[in-house]
Amino acid sequence: MMQSHPDTSGSRRANHAKTLSASFVARVGLMAALALIFSYVEAIIPYNPGIPGIKLGIANVVTVIALYKFGAKDACAVSVIRIVIAGLLFNGLFGMIYSLAGACVSLIGMILLKKTDLFSVVGVSMAAGVLHNFGQLLVAAALVEELRIFFYFPVLLFSGIVAGIFVGIVSTLVLRTLK
Repeated sequence: MMQSHPDTSGSRRANHAKTLSASFVARVGLMAALALIFSYVEAIIPYNPGIPGIKLGIANVVTVIALYKFGAKDACAVSVIRIVIAGLLFNGLFGMIYSLAGACVSLIGMILLKKTDLFSVVGVSMAAGVLHNFGQLLVAAALVEELRIFFYFPVLLFSGIVAGIFVGIVSTLVLRTLK
């Protein structure tokens, strides 16, 4: 009778998966913490252009960097973790709901636009800024059951473009130094 040797390839794969998982958790945890710090800084800066809902979105720099440096899975995880924790700490439940809706729409847009390789980081970020605002408007329209809220979109379109360009430029500069 032949003696069988234990299959070590399965255990090697399991150890490799654990290493990747630990690496993912550590990386996402660090990036989410950094994004949360940026969210806090933005929350305490007395920035009010007189238009409700307008922010620079500096925490999104970390999300854009995560997308370009590590991929969609990391970017989504960083974004959701940051939004949930910031919602609990600074923005409240409705702020969290609006941010999650905007993040979902903008992340889908960023992932799709990045895959085309037709747009720069700034272009993808600019589209994400606009899509984020559009996602928030969709939730607002559903909550207040009023479509006239979309008359506010031109203002949010402009602010999304400006914020997206800012986030894209900063992200591009950081990505250049990380290579």
